[in-house]
Amino acid sequence: MNNQFVVPVVKDGRVASMIVLSLSLEVAAGNTEAVYQREPKLRDAFLRVLFDHANVGGFSGSFTDGANLLVLRTNLKEAAALVLGPVVSDVLITDIARQDG
Repeated sequence: MNNQFVVPVVKDGRVASMIVLSLSLEVAAGNTEAVYQREPKLRDAFLRVLFDHANVGGFSGSFTDGANLLVLRTNLKEAAALVLGPVVSDVLITDIARQDG
């Protein structure tokens, strides 16, 4: 994906921190163009997953814990499959950072 994702983490009604992450998709050979054509819909689906993850506390505390990231990757992959079908084999988190406010 060309652009990073920025996700606010809300605590007690205010933005407590911001998560910035980059994602990459593993797709079957010859399907890169299909990903670019569906990118707006894919970004929307990913943002829904990321906001849900933030709302259940997934970006709080040890947010880079392996089990926590596995849940996030699984949910992102499921969202990608809904948009792109079986051409997506994996969603990779290539960069992740939290900036506390």
